[in-house]
Amino acid sequence: MNVRVRFAPSPTGYLHIGGLRTALYNYLFAKNQGGVFILRIEDTDRERYVEGAVEKLIKTMEAVGLRHDEGPFVQSERLDIYKKYADQLLEQGSAYKCFCTKERLDEVRKQQQLAKMPTKYDRHCSDLSVEEVEKKVAAGEPFVVRMKIPEGKTVFDDVIRGKVTIENAEVDDQVLIKSDGFPTYHLANVTDDHEMSVTHVIRGEEWLSSVPKHVILYDMFGWDKPIFAHLPLILNPDKSKLSKRQGDVAVEDYLAKGYLVEALINFVATLGYNPKGDQEIYDIDELIKLFDLSKVNASGAVLNTEKLDWVNSHYIREKSVEQLVELCQPFLERAGKSVDTEMFKKIVSIEQERMVRLDEIVEMVGMYVEDLKIKDPEILVWKKADKEDATKNLTGVIELIESLKEGDFASVDLVEKAVKGYIDNKGLANGNVLWPMRVALSGQKASPGPFELAWALGREQTLKRLRNALIALK
Repeated sequence: MNVRVRFAPSPTGYLHIGGLRTALYNYLFAKNQGGVFILRIEDTDRERYVEGAVEKLIKTMEAVGLRHDEGPFVQSERLDIYKKYADQLLEQGSAYKCFCTKERLDEVRKQQQLAKMPTKYDRHCSDLSVEEVEKKVAAGEPFVVRMKIPEGKTVFDDVIRGKVTIENAEVDDQVLIKSDGFPTYHLANVTDDHEMSVTHVIRGEEWLSSVPKHVILYDMFGWDKPIFAHLPLILNPDKSKLSKRQGDVAVEDYLAKGYLVEALINFVATLGYNPKGDQEIYDIDELIKLFDLSKVNASGAVLNTEKLDWVNSHYIREKSVEQLVELCQPFLERAGKSVDTEMFKKIVSIEQERMVRLDEIVEMVGMYVEDLKIKDPEILVWKKADKEDATKNLTGVIELIESLKEGDFASVDLVEKAVKGYIDNKGLANGNVLWPMRVALSGQKASPGPFELAWALGREQTLKRLRNALIALK
């Protein structure tokens, strides 16, 4: 089988994290099977259309490396195709024209709800004669085209959920063509999948209830049906459905916060799916090679940002310092901060182990380039010592640094050798010397080590901070 899959978003805003997973699974499956990944824009709902959304969506997909092989095909440019197929259904009696007003439909729905009945169209127009239909059309009465659901039941197989059976009595006579001439999702979706020879429909669970209508349409046309696979919902930690009202869900938001593309792809790919089960880190080539739709869980997948942070920090540590500097630079620029190139490289190399997201670099550079004030001198005191001890040891470190040359700060190892040599020669305890030195240089209880800080700051700035800390202690 020549595998052909499609990602078919609506241009209603940004690319949702759930949409990214759908696109990613289609892409992985296509590449795994040597198939084709199609991009189709389903823009037939003109009320929800957002200007510029298509361009943003394509830009985001390219940013995360999901390049389509065919498309983008735009449904609003294919109206003649949908009309042709709707006319075919009308001619064969599989569809009918419905002239019911919105007011009548609202009243029918209201009465059904009061009677605790399923809300569906009552087929008021399904038995109109040809003459009656022609008369209404000639009079300019607006109408929609509805499919005529046959009796019986609809059965289909889903790769993730197994066999699904639906009684046709539960299926509404779906509108196929709206009064404005645009198709609904259902007609456009099915006819496009047929026209584009789509072999596998991989999409979110929310579309599962639509499949019976689609299967019936395939049968009405006499077309081969694709293989269906409906992905589980992505959930918040409290197991509620992930929604825009409950935080960032757009892919752009995650990228803007400094999540790496590799981390986002790795994380999203393993939401409710893990090809090996005992592994968490996968690059894109490995994901393609191992991808197996049948291993996707049917139950909802919880969006665990702690795991995303862990995955992201892993990929940050994997970068070379040069790569990380390049990735961090835009975040610094957006924040309106400027740091000397060599200093920035030093900062990035020191903070790489602590960094979880790229945007954190903006706050991190402050410790190195802004004037430092020790607000609480008590933090300079080692837990087993007192102010007098901290004062004595800071004084000794200052005298040591004053005796060093700028060349002694050429590497972390050189700084460490000098300071540790001083500690050993004086017979001092590491904690009593290194704790006040580190806090004096960082102004924080938790920070990189004193040798890294002194190396990044250089001789003069190191002396300045140590002297200021000594003043704060007195």
